[in-house]
Amino acid sequence: MTRNWGKAILAGLIGTLVMTLVGLYVAPLMGFEKSNPAEMLAMKMGGNMMLGWIAHFMIGVILAVIYAFVAPSIPGAPVVRGALFGIAPWLFAMVIMMPMMGMPMFMGAMMPALGSLMGHVIFGAVVGAVYGHPDTPPAM
Repeated sequence: MTRNWGKAILAGLIGTLVMTLVGLYVAPLMGFEKSNPAEMLAMKMGGNMMLGWIAHFMIGVILAVIYAFVAPSIPGAPVVRGALFGIAPWLFAMVIMMPMMGMPMFMGAMMPALGSLMGHVIFGAVVGAVYGHPDTPPAM
């Protein structure tokens, strides 16, 4: 099985961008709070928004590289594989990262947690769509 690292990085960047745009602009239209993970990260890193944005996109790329490793073991078409994958980082964030950042598990309320789940599933679906079928050899 060959992995396409360039495609994984691109998928992570695009997935993170789409997730961010949904959190900032679409989620409020659906009754969810506006979500800006880069801002949350920046607050934990001394308030530097540039560091928050860099960290946010780095996390997205790292997750997409992990996706490239695990995608063959996830059933379904690429978009479905990615959406299913998106649940794992959401659970990790809700159960481990939120408490580490001084927040309650699952953000302490159902609506923000569901909004975050929606964002992570969308992130994963985009990563899966951009990365494509993991068994497809890279184009030459």
